[in-house]
This record gives sequence, C-alpha cells and structure tokens, in this order.
Amino acid sequence: MAGRKQVLIILLFLLFILEGTVMPWIIPDAWLPRVGYNFVYIAILFVTVYYHRHTALVLGIIFGLLHDVVFYGHMIGPYSFAMGLAAYLLGLIFKSPRTSMPVMMMVVIFGSLLFDTILFFIYKLFQLNQVSYDWALVEYMIPTVFIHFIFALIIYVPLRKQLDKLSRRRVMSKDKV
Repeated sequence: MAGRKQVLIILLFLLFILEGTVMPWIIPDAWLPRVGYNFVYIAILFVTVYYHRHTALVLGIIFGLLHDVVFYGHMIGPYSFAMGLAAYLLGLIFKSPRTSMPVMMMVVIFGSLLFDTILFFIYKLFQLNQVSYDWALVEYMIPTVFIHFIFALIIYVPLRKQLDKLSRRRVMSKDKV
C-alpha cells in the first residue's frame, strides 16, 4: 500500500515540475498571461473523489505551499489554503468511488472555478488584485477551466486505475484489522 502512495506523491511532484518547465514552452506566449495551468490541483481533485478527502486536503496544503514558494511570491499561503479547502469541500460533495467520467469532469470544472474564485477573493482582500470578478472570470478563469478540462480528460483513465487500486488496498487493510 505504501508503494502506491509513494507513486502518487512522485506523480504529483512530476506534474509540479512539468508545470514549471515544459508548459511555458507549449503554451503560446500570447496566452501565458490569460491561461493558468495547475495540473497538480487537477490530480488532487481525482484523489479527493476516488480516494479520500483528508488525503487530498493534506496533499493540497503541501503542494499549494510548494506553489506559493516556487511560483507565486506575493504571499505565502493563498495557494495552499485554496487547494486544500477546495479539494476538501469537493470531497464532501462528490465522494464516491464509482463516480462516472462526466461527473468527474464536472468536478474538475467546478473545482477549477472554485479554486480560482478563492484565490481571486484572497488577493482582493489583501488588495493585490484591482480587477472585477467579471473581468477575471472571462479573461483567465474560463480559459484555465478549458486547459484543466483537457488535462483531466487525458489523465482520467490511468489515474483512476491507480486510485482504484489504492482504494481497494485501503479497504482490504481495514477489513483485516
């Protein structure tokens, strides 16, 4: 069981590296100010739905803090708070090991909007953001949702299989105790 968890953490770390190194080359320069990509968060949404919301909360806090430190230096904590809170809330709403693909894609869309909305209002609260919510929604939240949706479609099958195996092992270990 520990081996699968380590593979999950390594996968999240590789996605984090991919976000910082490869994605700026793939996305055209004109799109970079408008399109956000947070692939680690999308994988954490899969964890919250197909595995457990508490695990997703901890992963969201850890990898959000990593995002805060490495990519976004305005404040320490907004990404950590937003990733952890959004993953936990979505885990409360959509927890089901048999969730279908359309429902999971709705979780990704709703989760991406929730994450960006939490970040928007945190930055608005501390006056780091001077734009309106309507402008932010059209200019960068909806394009980000589109990128997250495409990425979720790509990783759906392999990540779900791994999380199903992890969940089955967790259930079996509970039955033994």
